[in-house]
Amino acid sequence: MEKINVRKAAIIGCGFVGSASAFALMQSGLFSELVLIDADREKAEGEALDISHGLPFAKPMQIYAGSYDDISDAAVVIVTAGAGQKPGETRLDLVKKNVGIFKSIIPEIAKRKFDGILLIVANPVDILTYAAVKLSGLPESRVFGSGTVLDSARLKYILGEHLGVDSRSVHAFILGEHGDSEIAAWSSANVSGVPLNRFCEMRGHFDHQSAMERIADDVKNSAYEIINKKKATYYGIAMSVRRICEAIVLNQKSIFPVSTIQHGNFGIADVALSMPAIVGKDGIEAHVPISLDEKETKALQDSADALKEVIATLDL
Repeated sequence: MEKINVRKAAIIGCGFVGSASAFALMQSGLFSELVLIDADREKAEGEALDISHGLPFAKPMQIYAGSYDDISDAAVVIVTAGAGQKPGETRLDLVKKNVGIFKSIIPEIAKRKFDGILLIVANPVDILTYAAVKLSGLPESRVFGSGTVLDSARLKYILGEHLGVDSRSVHAFILGEHGDSEIAAWSSANVSGVPLNRFCEMRGHFDHQSAMERIADDVKNSAYEIINKKKATYYGIAMSVRRICEAIVLNQKSIFPVSTIQHGNFGIADVALSMPAIVGKDGIEAHVPISLDEKETKALQDSADALKEVIATLDL
């Protein structure tokens, strides 16, 4: 078994999301080696060259196009490969196409005795995370999806704008599916420990219900809005990938709403969706118990059911 090189990562899929993630990782200084893999080898070579030309302004590293043979000692393999979401298409419309693609990718990774962490970013991320666990045979703690990490960042950004505070001081999660059934966990949201509604009133906002509905809708629809305006979304997710990799490589034990298979929490099992978890060098270290009110719990269970219906149609 090859020893893991903690400073090495691989990205499978060099479309918008894969190449933006590679660019963000190059700038992060987290890795000294980055392998890009794509069904179109030339595309991977082009991206590797283009990003490498920025290295004199960053930190020395090797960025190159490679094959599955290059991943066995990587600390993290990031899978962004798959068909992209087109205008008018939901994330779940993509499912059949992308599960098919995963059936060719994931077994290739498993064959290489891969010992690192498999981070699934392709959409629909919850279904594909579930598929990756089943197809790879890797421990669940080492296979997880980017889930609602980006949605939660969108929520923090919009709340920060709404309240006129630094979005990093806002603590709030989007949970469940990364998609139409996602839920904003308002009951546990706070700004630096101050309950959200109290902070809103302090800033002159009193119509909590309609503001919460509007903000949750803005978060849910922001991907559709971006896709309609510029055909794809990739910078926000690239920053999310960079942040998750930072927690892994530096063993930060950061808490993120990543997509993992559930085992009975809130009565939800055998489906992958996003719940807060501690992420470090070995992947998922523990799940974080979050308190939800009755309405949120019901919405989370509905989200799980929506995903389960899709899983039931797949041959996994």
